Amino acid sequence: MVCDASLPAHNAFVAHTREKWEFNQYWYSAHTIQVMAKEIEEVATKVAFLSTPSVYFSLTNGQLKKRSYFFDLDTQWAGFPNYVRWDYNQPLAIDESFHHSFDCVVIDPPFVTHEVWAKYAETALLLLSNGGKIILSTIRENAEILKRLLQVEPQVFQPSIPHLVYQYFLFANFPTKYLSVPNPEVP
Repeated sequence: MVCDASLPAHNAFVAHTREKWEFNQYWYSAHTIQVMAKEIEEVATKVAFLSTPSVYFSLTNGQLKKRSYFFDLDTQWAGFPNYVRWDYNQPLAIDESFHHSFDCVVIDPPFVTHEVWAKYAETALLLLSNGGKIILSTIRENAEILKRLLQVEPQVFQPSIPHLVYQYFLFANFPTKYLSVPNPEVP
C-alpha cells in the first residue's frame, strides 16, 4: 500500500486556525490530518477527539462528524454543537451520558509527561466502549507507559507537525491501514 497522493495539500482548518502558544497547540500538516481522518472514518462510528481539533474539524464523513465530539479546554470552539469544554486536570469530570459511548478515541495532549498521559488515559478509558479503538500521538519515549496504560503500539506512519521541533509518533491499539505505511513528508 502507498500513501494516497490524491489527498489534498491544503486544509481549511490549518489555513484559518492560528496555533495558540498558551494551549501548546501545534497543528499536523494537511497531509497528516487527511491520512488520520481517513483511518478514523474507516474504523469508527462515534469518536471522542481529545485535544485534536485539526482532525475533528477535517473529517469529511458528515454523519461521523455529527455523532462525534471534540473535548478541549480552548473555548474558541464553544459555539460548535459537538464541542465539550474539558480540562485534562479533571479527567473524570465528563457528563455521564458520554461514558463508554465511543468506539474510538483520538488523543493529542498539549504536554507529553507521564502525569499528563495518565490523566488522558483515564478519560479515554471512561469514554471508550468495550473493544474501542485508540489513536494517539506523542514522543517515542512514551511508548512503554502508553503500552501499559492503553495497550497501544507505535505505527509506521509518522505525523508531520511543521512547527514542532521534535518528531512525534502515532500509536494505535488496533491493526491500522493508512497508519501502517510511511509518511512521505517525514524523511
